[in-house]
Amino acid sequence: MNYTIRSATQEDWDQIRSIYEAGISTGHATFETKAPSSYEHWLLKSHLECTLIAQEEDIIQGWCKLSPISDRLAYAGVGEVSIYVHPAAKGKGVGDFLLKNLITKSEQLGFWTLQASIFPENESSVYLHKKNDFREVGIRVKIGKVNGKWRDSVLLERRSKLVGKEE
Repeated sequence: MNYTIRSATQEDWDQIRSIYEAGISTGHATFETKAPSSYEHWLLKSHLECTLIAQEEDIIQGWCKLSPISDRLAYAGVGEVSIYVHPAAKGKGVGDFLLKNLITKSEQLGFWTLQASIFPENESSVYLHKKNDFREVGIRVKIGKVNGKWRDSVLLERRSKLVGKEE
């Protein structure tokens, strides 16, 4: 594993979109049924500083980003994690590398809680998050529909050990 981490750029869009489309095609990665039409649309409502890619040579092996859960000031330090790994890179530590870097970056920027909403069938993603100190908050039953089918999601959260410790 010889990955580098960096912020995503417009030039990365084709590879980012391809990885996202591969995730969509599994039916267990997202409620979305197609990738956004542009890099700018993909970035909407994302924290730019927490939009990262893992790269090996010139190939993007995966990406992650953090999105706010609310516009309310009280939730300014809470972000929702999205993480996608290239199908050929699955099982090679890319997801763990991305998530660890995202956690570090988010704490540097003052985030005290990260959350993830994952289909229960996506066992590898649930495992990845739990391995990185996310705890299962509960199951959100029939929280949304995709392709006409109700889907549950596992809600996980990670409370920072560094940020938001004051009373």
